[in-house]
Amino acid sequence: MNELVAGATARLTGWVLARRWRMLAAGFLAGMVAASGQPPFGIFPLGLAGLAVGFLLTSAMVNGWQAAFAGWALGSGYFAGTLIWIVEPFLVDVARHGWMAPFALVFMAGGLALFWGLASGGAHWLARGRLMWLTWPAAMGLAELVRGVIFTGFPWGGLASYWLDTPLIGLAGLIGASGMGFLTFLAVSWAVEARKPRMGRTWRLAVFAASALVLTGAGFFITRQNVPERSSPVALRLVQPNAPQQLKWHPDHAETFLGRAIDLTSAPPEQGNPTPDLVIWPEASVPFLLDQAGPVLAEIAAEAGQGRVVLGILRSEFPQYYTSLVALDGEGAVDQLYDKHHLVPFGEYIPGGELLHNIGLKGFAARHGFGYSAGPGPALVDLGAAGNVLPLICYEAIFPRNLRGVSERPDWIVQITNDAWFGGYSGPQQHLGQARLRAAEFGLPLIRAANTGISAVIDARGQVLASLGLNEAGFLDAKLPGALPVTLYARFGDGPLILLLLGITLLLAAKRVRNSV
Repeated sequence: MNELVAGATARLTGWVLARRWRMLAAGFLAGMVAASGQPPFGIFPLGLAGLAVGFLLTSAMVNGWQAAFAGWALGSGYFAGTLIWIVEPFLVDVARHGWMAPFALVFMAGGLALFWGLASGGAHWLARGRLMWLTWPAAMGLAELVRGVIFTGFPWGGLASYWLDTPLIGLAGLIGASGMGFLTFLAVSWAVEARKPRMGRTWRLAVFAASALVLTGAGFFITRQNVPERSSPVALRLVQPNAPQQLKWHPDHAETFLGRAIDLTSAPPEQGNPTPDLVIWPEASVPFLLDQAGPVLAEIAAEAGQGRVVLGILRSEFPQYYTSLVALDGEGAVDQLYDKHHLVPFGEYIPGGELLHNIGLKGFAARHGFGYSAGPGPALVDLGAAGNVLPLICYEAIFPRNLRGVSERPDWIVQITNDAWFGGYSGPQQHLGQARLRAAEFGLPLIRAANTGISAVIDARGQVLASLGLNEAGFLDAKLPGALPVTLYARFGDGPLILLLLGITLLLAAKRVRNSV
């Protein structure tokens, strides 16, 4: 039976590789299948199967250039399937921007796939057709780390999201999302290698099975550990006004959504819940600049009663504009302020805008009124009895380094976001998954207030305790969860993983050079 399967696989592989277009098509389709492991589907066995086919194609190439093309095809399919939501911002104003949507998806998927292509080509060159089960995951792991930092980084769509609803999410506190991604690549390549009908196959299968059991057991233990309750309870209210992006700033609708959020703030608590101590509104949820919003902020504070309010608002220090989070006192005055520092390229600012301004293109310069300026960096906000909180505004939650940039450990994390830009399906669910990984990585509860959803209370193990669904207006009353002790990942970050992957790569490169002499 094994011989029949191996023979059929060899014939099919030969047919695919006989024409380059077949190889590219097969790689792209494998990548699309691999994307099924991402939210909202979360079908990780199918996702692993897609990656396995991509690895088989890459391994079957005769040289590094061909392997690079195969890896690029795999990545193109994977990122096209994962980032399909990237077209949504262009559909908010279809008449003006709709034509850009397909180009955005094609260039984003193809551009990110270059990381996988370079990694696959480099792995093949190092392995010379052998040891691909080790060189490929090491190279792919390094590529994913670089993808998360180069040009400000874009780590969205990492393989750690495969494991959100499994015990393996517990590993995030040990090795982080990047480490989980490397282990996923390694598991795929090892499983493919273990199938080969040659001496040592039983040993390889035994090692694979034992490793999977150990990792699953470790994750299960971590996700089942008890999270202590806070010594001082804090009653939260998350406000979700559900303002569609195309109407949010429209003069005929903006104040309607503002009134809805105020009504949700002042609504009586749900049965059995105490009066909120802290009310949290989403990103940019007040349709006025901060210096013009005094009466509105006073009304919001009054409607919150004894509860304190945290909300997102835009502000100006002309000619610069910021997207900010503020905490209000009982009179509606701002007593805590945080400016978003990790901005979305092309969405919130134009890279190179200052240079373009110097040559006369003033519209591209954020400090001249087109786009936003970045704040000074990560900072804690003191909420008194509610503790010190680390604020993240929207996009900032996809970067673990944004949580490691403060001098002391926060008591919890708050994310305010306007996911209306991401559409009503995969984008918001993937964004929520990123927030869950941050909570698990740092052992801290993360509270998420989203304009159109998904607002959620996430505990220190990355588990969603309560949530409001997509495209649903309402409020969520919940208790602020407690924190776990400082995790290994919070202490060391990706440093150990980088050293491991560089060590593997350098050893294999030295072996490659030595064998070439």
